[in-house]
Amino acid sequence: MRKTLQEPSLIRMVRWAQRLVAEVLEVGDLAVDLTAGNGADTLFLARQVGPEGRVLAFDVQLEALRHTGMRLTEAGISWTFDDQDDAGVRLIQDSHARLTSYTQGPVQGIMANLGYLPGGDQGVATRAETTLSALRQALDILAMGGRMSLVGYVGHAQGKDECRVVEELLQGLSSRHWHILRMQVVNRFEAPYLLVVERRG
Repeated sequence: MRKTLQEPSLIRMVRWAQRLVAEVLEVGDLAVDLTAGNGADTLFLARQVGPEGRVLAFDVQLEALRHTGMRLTEAGISWTFDDQDDAGVRLIQDSHARLTSYTQGPVQGIMANLGYLPGGDQGVATRAETTLSALRQALDILAMGGRMSLVGYVGHAQGKDECRVVEELLQGLSSRHWHILRMQVVNRFEAPYLLVVERRG
């Protein structure tokens, strides 16, 4: 007898993002979570790079970083908060638009879930101008063969605008040097969708 599905795993873009980024991450790598949120991607990245690797996780909301820290602690993974340590997981209360103030790369895996903190203040969300700044920096420091995943949320007006300008940025990248995948649910107009960028040369 088939197991009843508890959630629509096929259309969970966060899960697809993790699978595709996992393909290029190894123990000892440097990875970045541009939007720590509740810590799911930060924990995933930490497990992929292991204690020998480094993860930088950004969020402007202290609440988000607390949730992320709790999730890491429950998983037995050590972390620091705004520390200058060169190893392990570092939680940074700052805008992702200041990415290169914290690392010059090369970064093997970068992840971002745009929008607002699930269960948090919907008035505090990623915005087009800061997201574009962060992505330009991320593209500059992404390692050869590295991947960046972006989950976009178009269910609200601000999200639509943010996703539009993100796609305009990515569409301008040379196909000789960048491979860009878009994955979406075709029968749910406002469902989140996934963009994955891979640096080729």
